[in-house]
Amino acid sequence: MSQSERSFVPLSIAVLTVSDTRSLADDRSGDTLAGRLGEAGHHLADRQIVTDDVDAIRAVVGAWCRRPDVDVVITTGGTGFTGRDVTPEALEPLFEKRMDGFSAIFHRISYEKIGVSTIQSRATGGVIDATFVFVLPGSPGACRDGWDHILKDQLDYRHRPCNFVEIMPRLDEHLRRGAGRSA
Repeated sequence: MSQSERSFVPLSIAVLTVSDTRSLADDRSGDTLAGRLGEAGHHLADRQIVTDDVDAIRAVVGAWCRRPDVDVVITTGGTGFTGRDVTPEALEPLFEKRMDGFSAIFHRISYEKIGVSTIQSRATGGVIDATFVFVLPGSPGACRDGWDHILKDQLDYRHRPCNFVEIMPRLDEHLRRGAGRSA
């Protein structure tokens, strides 16, 4: 099989909505992400809603990142500047590697749609426990933009010239390398 004939590799993706006011019944942003990842052929590993609380966010995302059946975590909500918006504060300190390009590209795409209002978002991404974590704003439009213009392609093994799927097996190689050394 040539590189251009790669088969799709379905991923297991968990979706977390961070909100003090939403429930599963009215979580349009979570619905948007769950629907789009399903349409792309991926599996929804889990879906939850937590309040805007650093410990609650860390507990859910940390547990998902330790699960061998979760490849990617996407959060929505809590990326603004109000006193309750704490998703970046909860997750960025846990990032083993930060993905500055995700934020930059998200803001470029967002700027084309909402202009300078994009500066009111602190969308971010990184790696926690060899799991990709993406932090999106809490609007359905922002979730559509993040998925349709970035994540859909980067989470597709067929996407060229490169994608996140092909490097997933190597995200924890620093841990494996260290485990093989004797003291």
